[in-house]
Amino acid sequence: MFTWLYRCFIKDYQNTQKQQVRAAYGKLSGVVGIVANVALAAAKFLTAAWSGSLAVAADAINNLSDASSSVVSLVGFRMASKPADEEHPYGHARSEYLSGLIVSVLIIVVGVELLRGSIEKVLFPTPVQFRWATVAVLAVSILVKWWLAAFNRATGRLIASETLIATAADSRNDVIATSAVLLSSLIAHYTGLYLDGWMGIAVATFIIASGIGLVKDTLNPLLGSAPDPQLVQAIEEHIAGYPGIINSHDLLLHDYGPGRRFGSVHVEMDADIDALDSHHIIDNIERDALTKFNLHLVVHLDPVVTDDDTVG
Repeated sequence: MFTWLYRCFIKDYQNTQKQQVRAAYGKLSGVVGIVANVALAAAKFLTAAWSGSLAVAADAINNLSDASSSVVSLVGFRMASKPADEEHPYGHARSEYLSGLIVSVLIIVVGVELLRGSIEKVLFPTPVQFRWATVAVLAVSILVKWWLAAFNRATGRLIASETLIATAADSRNDVIATSAVLLSSLIAHYTGLYLDGWMGIAVATFIIASGIGLVKDTLNPLLGSAPDPQLVQAIEEHIAGYPGIINSHDLLLHDYGPGRRFGSVHVEMDADIDALDSHHIIDNIERDALTKFNLHLVVHLDPVVTDDDTVG
């Protein structure tokens, strides 16, 4: 199903290393999220007005915030795909990290608002009119949000996007929140216990905790988190595989957004090797690093005297 969507709406969809293709994935996810969430919000507002359920109304507001999050993601991917310019020589790819951070903060805001409304519901309970139409709308919402969570998670992993992974977590939270609303409605109908507010408090607490975790995950790249040790090891092994390389050291990696990684490294080579030959090897390392790791690598040559016992 997901592959079919990719194939229909994304040109050259298999080449996920290209910035244009990554942007197309992000835009597709954003449009799908906007359409689905606006439709769900409209259905839930009508249902809330009919049944008088604050929880259903809060769930509808949550869907509107999700649509806003999708707009943020859409704008973020569009900005990230802009080419480098004089003011931003390393490109605009970090815009994607910013959009992911905004989505994460919006999740916390939604959780806080839901918590406030739920506490009021506990303190001042009001009866909710049960209707099977409400159950049907909530059940459909759960299925749609489950699909959106799976779609955004799969897409986010495919293009290594923290923004889409955060969006997937948001949709997962909605599945939990709507399931709690549905459960409280059924309990109230069959037992007379009105747990609307208590369910809302439990769900709001989970959403806030999830949002805080997502903020940490999306903030780390902006603050300059340490590179993945496996990536560092892979690059060092890659360099060591070239002829004439004695050792490498001082590998520095800088993340300017997905697909915009820059680095520098020192390599030690025998001083007796012809300078043109050494330069040719270094050129190969830099070119192949871009192809293999999507890394713009600058290699600095350190000539080493290997046949003089008085050196070292």
